[in-house]
Formats: sequence, C-alpha cells, structure tokens
Amino acid sequence: MAHMRRTSTAILLTSLVLVLALPAVAPAMLTEVGVIPPTTHPETVPSCPATPCLAVSRTTGFQVKVSTTHNLLSAPRAGTVVAWTISLGKPNATQIKFFNANEGGPASAGIAILRPQRKPNLTYKLIAQSPVVKLEPYFGETAQFPLETTLTVKKGDIVALTVPTWAPALALGFGNDTSWRASRPKSQCSSTSAQTTDTQIGTPVQYYCLYRTARLTYSATLISTP
Repeated sequence: MAHMRRTSTAILLTSLVLVLALPAVAPAMLTEVGVIPPTTHPETVPSCPATPCLAVSRTTGFQVKVSTTHNLLSAPRAGTVVAWTISLGKPNATQIKFFNANEGGPASAGIAILRPQRKPNLTYKLIAQSPVVKLEPYFGETAQFPLETTLTVKKGDIVALTVPTWAPALALGFGNDTSWRASRPKSQCSSTSAQTTDTQIGTPVQYYCLYRTARLTYSATLISTP
C-alpha cells in the first residue's frame, strides 16, 4: 500500500511539472470589427428613405475615421472573418427604381479583405472576398451573413464593403472628422457612372477618393487565431 501511495504521488508531481512546463495558450477572441461603442452622435442610421437618400454604389470602400476613432475596419489581430453584418435603409419604390436604373441593377454587396501596401500611397491589395448577396429582401433591417468559406486575415488587414451595384448603407450628418475611402481613381471621385469595385485578387489598387461627413453601415465578425 505504501508503495502504491508513493507511486501515485510521483505520478501526480510529474503531471504538475508537465502542466507547468506547457506554454500558455491565449484563448480565441470574438471581435465585431467596425462597431464603435457607445452610440455615435448623430446616430448611425442609413439615410434612405429620407431626403437625400444616398447609397454606396459601384465601388469598394471602408471607413477611415469616425470622430476620434481611427482604423475601425482594421483587423486588431490575426484570425478569421466568419460573418459580416450590414444595416440597410428602406428606400421607397421610386428611389429603388432610380438606383436600379442608374447604378447597374438591384442592390447587392459583399466584403473584401484588403492589405495595405507601402507604395504608392493609399494602395491596398485585395487578398480575399466573400460572395455578393442581394440586399433588397433585407431593406429596413440589419442583416448578418455567415460565410460558408471563411476569410483569413492578418493583423492590420482592412475589411471593406464591395458594392457592384448599390446599397442603401450610408449614414449622413457627421462632421468633417468622419470619412470613408473608395477604390475610385482620382478623376472619378464625384461620379458613380463607372464600375470601380476592387475584384482582382492580388492586384494593388489605389484608394484615392475620400468622402467626408458620412459613414458606411457594416461590420464583420472576426475570430482571432489562438
């Protein structure tokens, strides 16, 4: 019996030594990239169906700043984007008809993962992108889209919103300290007539155009790598 006690004690001590020798593993963290607590002032609400009813159209864009918060769509750590969320206005029938006719068809969007490049200035490389989804069934709602194929990100990658047609996902009324950036070339910052979505994986694109006083109403769910 004494022998059995000594053996059990030895095994227990050995186990404790092994546990203490193992490196600490950080738990995976769940982050909603693009969400700012508490509520912003003014409240972040898509403009439609109010007048003016403005929409994001034919471009890829991301929020640069909201008041004193910078880089809110930048991944704070490496991990996997597993879903994305978008808050949509509820444009009326006349507004929908106008946008459909002038912005390439029914409302649609997806997300894109961009990696900042050192040169030239304001250049980002498209690393991955989600499928594009039709948005009209979700007008007036906040909809979340889980990704069947998740998107891997590195710390500092940007989660952008890609809109091949149009999306009522633009909140207005902010100050000049709030801005978002788009993939349009310098000569087309004031026009939406050309298709400028960033869709070529691995190709650097300059996000030259900066738009102030507005906010894109989307976010992404990131699970960090342990």
